[in-house]
Amino acid sequence: MNQDIDDFVTPACELLGLGEPTHQEPAFGWVRNELFARLAVDRGFRSIALETDRVAALAVDAYVREGIGTLDSTMAEGFTHGFGDLAPNRRLVAWMREFNRERPPGERLAFHGYDTPTETTSAPSPRSYLEGARDYLGLDLDFDIAAVAGEDERWSREEAVMDPARSPGGTTAAARLRRTADDLLLHLHMRAPQLIESTSLAAWYAVRTRLAAGIGLLRYHAQSAVPGLTQGARVGALSGVRDALMAQNLLDIREIEARRGPTLLFTHNLHAQRSPSVWTLGDLHCEWTSAGHIVGALLGERYAFVAGSLGRSEAIGLSEPAPGTYESHLRRSGGIWELTAPEVPAEARTRTDTVPRQGYFPLDREILEGAVALLHIADGAAVPAGS
Repeated sequence: MNQDIDDFVTPACELLGLGEPTHQEPAFGWVRNELFARLAVDRGFRSIALETDRVAALAVDAYVREGIGTLDSTMAEGFTHGFGDLAPNRRLVAWMREFNRERPPGERLAFHGYDTPTETTSAPSPRSYLEGARDYLGLDLDFDIAAVAGEDERWSREEAVMDPARSPGGTTAAARLRRTADDLLLHLHMRAPQLIESTSLAAWYAVRTRLAAGIGLLRYHAQSAVPGLTQGARVGALSGVRDALMAQNLLDIREIEARRGPTLLFTHNLHAQRSPSVWTLGDLHCEWTSAGHIVGALLGERYAFVAGSLGRSEAIGLSEPAPGTYESHLRRSGGIWELTAPEVPAEARTRTDTVPRQGYFPLDREILEGAVALLHIADGAAVPAGS
């Protein structure tokens, strides 16, 4: 049956995860924008979290809430993974700025990234994140962070993540940086009253966000240095670290936003689903605990997941789903897109007409498990830009 978004956003829902099966079909971004506008106006949602680096996204939040910077600079500097080039994201940021323009600070919409500053096969140096916290605290350490960390390229090159023997994550220098990062976080909390009084609560939170990113990078690089894993186990373990850090970011975002209203999360199904994630590509088979699985276990009914489903897509060269697949059962009303109950016949099967370049993961039982609804787009090209 068709549903309205009010049908599954219960009073208990604090974090609503809206999934998409691929990042390359813009229709999901356009529908997300419409749904977020409804949630902001009708249900008191006051924040959105996207799958982009949380530290970079601070620039987006400054723009939409305070008008700092320009739309062009915000899209260039505030997004990672190429998401600043996507038209639906540009429209979202512009709309949020207009929505906030005449509203008091407490009622303005906030923008968050919830991802780590990593790419699939690379992760930057933690140096700048630790140095920023040191400078904010005004600490005179007994060593130079930059000297211990070494050249940034030493950390960011692909070999540092994909080859344990060339990873700096297991070195004595990395261990020293991790101890220092832990000390910096302790000092940040010990001196919170004085620091907030001399700067601001927002400034304190921003430093904590940056320091948490640096600590997360050290954890990611430590996992990169673990030897003896098969390629599948290695990628799965790194994905697991990333999603665990994503989950920590989401819980931190909810701590910040708890008094203002619920948060809409928009990300790939693999991160939002309330079950373990699985990725198989040729001989590569990876399994890990998704961010949605983690926050679902911790938040219970306060987290709701809407799985994204796609029938046909011109943008990624995806044809109509074959009869008997999950997606073929979802085209019920003939509408451009619809929210439906996550009910499909028991005999439905996963479609197989996909190729890796599409970045597309079709529906399966694992994605459907725990979903309160499905957002099904029958034909991506039919969703008008700006919808």
